[in-house]
Amino acid sequence: MAAGPSTAGVTSTLIDGTLITDHWLEVPLVHSAVMNPQARDGEAIRIYAREFVAAEAAAQGREHVESLPWLLYLQGGPGGKGSRPAKLGGWMAEAGARFRILMLDQRGTGLSTPLTRHSLELRGDAATQAAYMRHFRADSIVADAEAFRRALGLTSWSVLGQSFGGFCTLSYLSFAPESLDRALITGGLAPLSGHADRVYRATYAKMRTRNYEHFGRFPQDREILDAVFAHLRTHRVQLLDGSALTPARFQLVGMLLGGNTRADSLHYLLEEAFTGPDQTQLSDTFLAAVGQQLSFAANPMYAVMHESIYGQPAGRTDGRAATGWAAQRVAAEFPEFDAAGASPLLLGEMILREHLLLDPALTPLVDAADLLAGVEDWEPLYDLEQLRRNRVPTAAALYTDDVYVARELSWETADLVGGISVWETSEFHHDGLGDDGARVFGELLKRT
Repeated sequence: MAAGPSTAGVTSTLIDGTLITDHWLEVPLVHSAVMNPQARDGEAIRIYAREFVAAEAAAQGREHVESLPWLLYLQGGPGGKGSRPAKLGGWMAEAGARFRILMLDQRGTGLSTPLTRHSLELRGDAATQAAYMRHFRADSIVADAEAFRRALGLTSWSVLGQSFGGFCTLSYLSFAPESLDRALITGGLAPLSGHADRVYRATYAKMRTRNYEHFGRFPQDREILDAVFAHLRTHRVQLLDGSALTPARFQLVGMLLGGNTRADSLHYLLEEAFTGPDQTQLSDTFLAAVGQQLSFAANPMYAVMHESIYGQPAGRTDGRAATGWAAQRVAAEFPEFDAAGASPLLLGEMILREHLLLDPALTPLVDAADLLAGVEDWEPLYDLEQLRRNRVPTAAALYTDDVYVARELSWETADLVGGISVWETSEFHHDGLGDDGARVFGELLKRT
């Protein structure tokens, strides 16, 4: 089925005068030939994107707005929908002075055709579900973006990719570089080859250091955590949604350590862990906050498909294509993270099978996730030769202490991509774009 035209929906005005336009596009589920606009038969899905025009630009009239170049934003994830700001700020305010911003709800997220336990159940058994999910990786997201670019009548545009969005940006540079004016990447220089195991060896080591750094700042947090783990081992604890809270599941609160301000949130969370000084009961305040942090109900793709973002053909992964629950397997090499230990460290972006089994939004998808973990014939996500030849002005923010995208693997990628300008900084962690987006965006823009 051919992709339909971009359809402008309701245009509204925010408090600051920002104009917002809804765009919808029908695209093929399977882009059977990468970036080939003629190969579009079979099932179609719907993709949504939201356009932002800053108040200052909108005030200068339609002719000025139409003269502005476009910037596509690719959100982190996998499974992250586009941002929904009430008012432009941070990087969006900085970018909005120069660009029309297109905020994509990547396939499966937000207002695009959803990928959830409900939608997958309608497709059939686990094998059918897993086969369907294989079409929700970076290569398909880039093909969707290309369909949007054509539908908008654009010859080219710029792209900003955060985290997993940076992975997608590298795929864009691989398969459709002629469509890009510039590429900006924040915390998202993906490993281009090698098995997923090496990703987790690097990130477990980073998380170990980050744990110790946090406990050095807040030694009382280690004491409270040990008390919580001890309580979970001796009591049957349920979150407020009725699902079980086990030591291994609780370790995922360590995802808060992926940012500067979020790490402080972990400290405040632990302050209210128990109902009183006798430490005999976990408080509802604590359980509610932990449940909100651990639930993947709003983003099931993140947990179910996380390791698939590293899936590559066997020739690029030392002969092993299947990711095989890499985070869980590699954990055996890092006993400090053993949930059965007396004082286990906290996890970052390490999804274990137990996490899916215990999350009500994910439990129905465990069998499909097992099949994804066993896939042996992944398609390539990157064209290494094209990346070496890259001529698109490209800049990347590399965060020295990033616990999600390890510095050493990021530099491997940077050393391969032609013409890339890397800004390495230890001032931010993985969420630098959220911490000081105007500065990060401005720094990268001036490098391109």
